[in-house]
Amino acid sequence: MDASGHHAIRGWSRALLSASMLCMFVAYAMNAQQSRPTNVAVIKPGESMTNIITRAANVVPSPRQLAWQRREFIGFIHFGVNTFTDREWGDGKESPDIFNPHLLDARQWARVARDAGMKMLIVVAKHHDGFCMWPSKLTKHSVKSSPWRGGGGDVLADLAAACREFGIKMGVYLSPWDRHEPAYGNSPVYNIHFANQLREVLQKYAPIEEVWFDGACGEGPNGKRQEYDWQLYYRTVRELAPNAVIAIMGPDVRWVGTESGVGRLTEWSVLPDITQDVASIAAHSQQNPVDAGFNPHDLTQDDLGSREKI
Repeated sequence: MDASGHHAIRGWSRALLSASMLCMFVAYAMNAQQSRPTNVAVIKPGESMTNIITRAANVVPSPRQLAWQRREFIGFIHFGVNTFTDREWGDGKESPDIFNPHLLDARQWARVARDAGMKMLIVVAKHHDGFCMWPSKLTKHSVKSSPWRGGGGDVLADLAAACREFGIKMGVYLSPWDRHEPAYGNSPVYNIHFANQLREVLQKYAPIEEVWFDGACGEGPNGKRQEYDWQLYYRTVRELAPNAVIAIMGPDVRWVGTESGVGRLTEWSVLPDITQDVASIAAHSQQNPVDAGFNPHDLTQDDLGSREKI
């Protein structure tokens, strides 16, 4: 065989060897990807028990979830027009004139929280009544229409400054249900309105470390119900507060039991399949699969994450 023949054989040998190494690498990469730690693992129908165990064993909190868990003790301040009407839920017809907390001292809130060992304070920025605890440019139903400090008060600004002073984090509760806003029930228009309110809060009072969404969806002042665009809300939070966990009606933090504090006998940090759009998760696997595939749902049932459920 001539020299060119020998070169050809060696070339084919090298090619076959390279192909074999490539196959081995691809197989290894696939196995590594399957066992790589992640905060979401979708179990597909028909998967072997070995694969299921491998996936489950490699589910870990996301960085924002881990930071939230390490805070351990968080305060939640419910304060607004309902404080002055002595009602649990306002109807959106309250006059801003009733809101005049002339002795409000956000520094005292933050100092007490810090001294108690709390790592964060969450404040109700807007409840179902639609009254905004900051001077929103998107509605007149806010502190700027109240007599408090001559219309110049801002609860969120006061608390943000106090939290910085005392070294604790700040989060906000923002209800998508708005019993005052006329656009509520006009789904596209109101969803943009609510996302813009989110933008106001997340930009003006940054950094926000938790956004608590309530799932209540009743009628607005026009008698209509709203179809919430959760994906728009999630994108807004991720854009403007990338370190914030989205709680309750979101993919990061959920109830440990019920709103009344009743927990389950056993608790695993899982998102049940009722909340997951598997096709959407797969389609967004290289972006933010949990957000894209999350369907908000009531997560206060007796069993969410038992071995039988998983």
